[in-house]
Amino acid sequence: MAYREVTSVSWFERIKRSVGGVVVGLMLIVGMVVLLFWNEGRAVTSARSLAEGAGLVVTVGIDAIDAAREGTLVHVTGPVETTHRPADREFGIETAGLRLVRHAEMYQWIESSKSETVTKVGGGQETVTTYTYAMDWSDSAEDSSRFKEPQGHQNPPMEVSGRSFQVPEASLGAFRLGERVIGMIGGAETLSLSADQADAIQQAVGAGMKATVSNDRIYLGFDPMQPRIGDYRISYEVVPLGPVSIVGRQAGAGFEPFQTQAGDALLLVDAGTHSAEQMFSDAMTSNTIITWIVRVVGILFLIVGFSLIMAPLGVLGDVIPFIGSLVRMGTGIIAGVLGVLVGTATIALAWFWYRPLTALIILAIGAAIAYGITRLGRKKQAGDVTPAAAPPVQPA
Repeated sequence: MAYREVTSVSWFERIKRSVGGVVVGLMLIVGMVVLLFWNEGRAVTSARSLAEGAGLVVTVGIDAIDAAREGTLVHVTGPVETTHRPADREFGIETAGLRLVRHAEMYQWIESSKSETVTKVGGGQETVTTYTYAMDWSDSAEDSSRFKEPQGHQNPPMEVSGRSFQVPEASLGAFRLGERVIGMIGGAETLSLSADQADAIQQAVGAGMKATVSNDRIYLGFDPMQPRIGDYRISYEVVPLGPVSIVGRQAGAGFEPFQTQAGDALLLVDAGTHSAEQMFSDAMTSNTIITWIVRVVGILFLIVGFSLIMAPLGVLGDVIPFIGSLVRMGTGIIAGVLGVLVGTATIALAWFWYRPLTALIILAIGAAIAYGITRLGRKKQAGDVTPAAAPPVQPA
């Protein structure tokens, strides 16, 4: 089942839109330059804060709280315990653990679209968009009133959504963990649901909808094998009780972020048993990964920004579609080069601003390598032009 829509845009309208895109492109370039510069500062601050914390942290036991360590950066590890049980009362699910996470999906109509655009002689464009509709599971509500063809594809409102249920407190030996620390503990696992729980679930749901348990999911509907529009399937994850490792400022019987002189506040929480060295090493690695992700994304959006600025040239050339394609290919290459140059220049400038000593060392190393390559090249050239020895003089 598909719906086709044909739209046309004149050459003059395309020019107007592309000129508007120039403004967006300029804003994008400025925004990405600011983002890349800020990212280098963030990375330096995080690295220095982690290095400072790694030099200050002290591992302490959990059997008793040492009042002398109040306000200092400490590392603890051990099993977490709690007298509470996370529960989803709406469906009668309760289990041992720290946090229960509900994932809900509804069977509904989903709209997909595919467009094909043709540029005509004179610069106008015609776009053919094909909308298709299929029934599938989705964890977000699809608003059928916004469909291009809502007739026959109506979705009911999604009344069951995902939620998280967390215990209010827990203990780590003599220490007490608040909701903030508990919320940072990961390691969620799939919660197994058995058919024996079906009666309790049905009682919690009520007689308005049939509840079935299969494959660790709750199905709300007539038949799980033949779902209908408006049926639900619900699954759970649980963060189990177990060992946890924490680095933070000892505050009474709990933990708070530790403010470093470098600028960041440190509070590291990992599921499992980890040494302080490993936790700081992992945090350093995460900082590096985030830094490179932001760098790559920033440069890509710089390329997009320059492409938008030069887009009017391609539109002007589209009076003859072949010429427009050539112009667009050339501007794409130029946008790529400019995006990379501006991005790397911004990062280099940020290095001089935030890490001048490191930048100078790198420049000195680069200059030394360049000088060495130049010397080797000159020696090789001198060896290639050495005059040949004179032939021996023959006796008379």
